[in-house]
Amino acid sequence: MSRRIRLLSVEVIAVLVTIVLFWIPFYFVIVNALKDKKESSLLSLAWPTSIHLWDNMKAVITARDYMLVRAFYNSTLLTLLSIAVLIIVCAMAGYVMQRRTDRATPWLNFLVLSGLIIPPAIVPTIWVLDGLGLFKTMTGLVLVEVALGFPFGVLLYKGFMSAIPREIDEAAVVDGCGGIRLFYKIILPLLQPVTATIIVTSSVGIFNDFTNPLYFFPGAKNATVQLTLYNFQSQFVTQWNLLFMNILLITLPPLFLFVFFNKKIVDGMTAGAVKG
Repeated sequence: MSRRIRLLSVEVIAVLVTIVLFWIPFYFVIVNALKDKKESSLLSLAWPTSIHLWDNMKAVITARDYMLVRAFYNSTLLTLLSIAVLIIVCAMAGYVMQRRTDRATPWLNFLVLSGLIIPPAIVPTIWVLDGLGLFKTMTGLVLVEVALGFPFGVLLYKGFMSAIPREIDEAAVVDGCGGIRLFYKIILPLLQPVTATIIVTSSVGIFNDFTNPLYFFPGAKNATVQLTLYNFQSQFVTQWNLLFMNILLITLPPLFLFVFFNKKIVDGMTAGAVKG
C-alpha cells in the first residue's frame, strides 16, 4: 500500500509540475491575446473585460503587408523540404552503419555522436554557404536543418534497423534486388514507426526554429513564423496583445501536430530503444 501511495504522490507532483511549466504560461498567452492594448500592458493573468479575438487576429495577419502569411509559407516549405531530405539521408546512413561492420565503423559512430555534442558554428557556416552561393537561400537553410537533425535521426534509424533480420536482405538479393531497390522497396517501408517519430519531432523543431533562419536566411521576404515576433516588439513600445496573439497563432499548428501524433512518437522511440 505504501508503494502505491508513493507512486500516486509522484504522479500528482508530475501533474502539478506540468501545470506550472506549461499550462499556466499557455493560459497567460491566451488571456493576453484576447485583451486590448491597454489591458494587455498590465501583463496579468486576469480574464479580459472584453474579448478582442478577431480584432487582434486581423491586425496580426495584416501587419506589414501580410508578413505572417508569407512566414507561414516559408516555415511550411522549409519544414517539408527538410523532413523529406532528412528521412532519406538518415535512413540510408542508418541502414549502412547498422549492416556494415569494419574498421571504419567506430569512427563513423564517433562522428555521428560528435554531431550531438559539438555546437554549431555560425560564422564558419555562413562563410561556407556564401562560398557555395547558398547564403540567404531556402536550399542553404534546408541543408543546415538537415545537418543539425542528422545525428539524432541516424541513431534512431540505426537502433530500429537492428531489429530487421539480415535474412530479409539476403533473400532480396537472391531474388535479384539491387541495393537501391532493396532499400526503397523492402527496408524503408519497415521503418514507418521510427519515421513517424522523426517526422513529428523534427517538424516541430524546424517549424519553431528561430536561430537558423535569423542567421542563414535574413530578409523580410524570407521571414519564418518565429521571426514575425519582431513585428510587435520594440525598444520603446511593445504591443503586447498583438505579440501574444502572434505567439498563439504560431504555437497552435505544432501543438496540434504533437498532440495528435503523440502515440506514434512514443511507439517509435520505444521500439528503437528496445530493438536497438
